[in-house]
Amino acid sequence: MLSLQLDAGEEPLRVLCLGAHADDLEIGCGGTILKLTGGGRPLSVTWVVFSGDGPREQEARESAEVFLERAKAREVIVHPFRDGFFPSQSAAIKETFESLKRRGPVDLVLTHYRADLHQDHRLISELTWNTFRHHLILEYEIPKYDGDFGSPNVFVDLDESLARRKADIIMRTFRSQAGRQWFSEHLFLSVLRIRGMKCAAASRYAEGFYGRKVTLGLGR
Repeated sequence: MLSLQLDAGEEPLRVLCLGAHADDLEIGCGGTILKLTGGGRPLSVTWVVFSGDGPREQEARESAEVFLERAKAREVIVHPFRDGFFPSQSAAIKETFESLKRRGPVDLVLTHYRADLHQDHRLISELTWNTFRHHLILEYEIPKYDGDFGSPNVFVDLDESLARRKADIIMRTFRSQAGRQWFSEHLFLSVLRIRGMKCAAASRYAEGFYGRKVTLGLGR
């Protein structure tokens, strides 16, 4: 299996993380962020949540601070777009994407899976591809009732302690979700274990992504 190395180098890796709702980024790519912040290359992260107000905004910011505590530089942005109604707010959300594009260069964009059945997730993915046309984009997955799990083709292996740390932070931080049938440490670890099995990770755990357009820099 071909391995792409993103954590080598002395210049900061500039990562743009895009999540429709509070907890999407943590569930979809939190382990990858933890691994990158613990690697040898400095990490500069812009962490954007498009829907969060009141307790949900507080949870989003609290969680981001924990996931990004070892990043060299970080900025956490939480927007108040209405949960579940993104398609009807698409013009305003598009303007937000245009402002993100003007902020400067980005090396890696993490966003929602294009075929996600949640309308908010899907719009964020569509606008990501519309806005960041010449970037490395990896789409993360969110387990949910809709049954839209696919077959990711890019994996980040996580050792068990990192996988459990990801799940623990989510469970401790997003207290408003306690009691929901999908919100459990067992579910989060199960997804990581399945993806670890699929990519034959020595660690047994992994996060899965969709890499639709990836250019390999193989020298001259």
